[in-house]
Amino acid sequence: MTKKLAFNEIYSNYKNLVLKAAHIYVDDLDTAEDIMQDTFLALYRDMTEKEFESEKEYSNIKSWLYTTAKHLALNYGKKAARTVSADALEGTDAVEEPFTESLESEYLGRITEEKRADLHERIFAALMKKNPRWHEAIMMVGYLEIPTAEAAERLGISENAFYAMMHRARKWIYKKFGVEYEELKRL
Repeated sequence: MTKKLAFNEIYSNYKNLVLKAAHIYVDDLDTAEDIMQDTFLALYRDMTEKEFESEKEYSNIKSWLYTTAKHLALNYGKKAARTVSADALEGTDAVEEPFTESLESEYLGRITEEKRADLHERIFAALMKKNPRWHEAIMMVGYLEIPTAEAAERLGISENAFYAMMHRARKWIYKKFGVEYEELKRL
């Protein structure tokens, strides 16, 4: 399979996942589509750089695409906030400073958010190793907000079996990462 065919196959299989992931963080469809394009451009560059020629050469393409789209969307939000601030300054003599928390609070908030993002990434990586179906189920319901009935249907199991699987997955996550999660909640 050539690189172009592999890329086209990945794009066809995961374009909706990436669009949904981006849309969760930017809440604007046009911007989410731009982020989707940037995500697949990053994938193409990565495939070219590493000389990958198929989806199978990535350990978990879904996670890679989702994480990349998420980071691009979060960075877009930060960049947009800076642009709005700069645009507001142009053409005005006096600018009223918006109320912000202290620098210390803002810094601690950023640190906490980074730790939370790191924990989520570690949880998903561990979950993928433990049981890929658990990973897929939690990704569908938790991040992509797919209704439970539809997620169960996509996995080819009954709703009751899906609920049982989700319960086992959550129980395992809490057992393995519960202490870290509780520490983050206290920050």
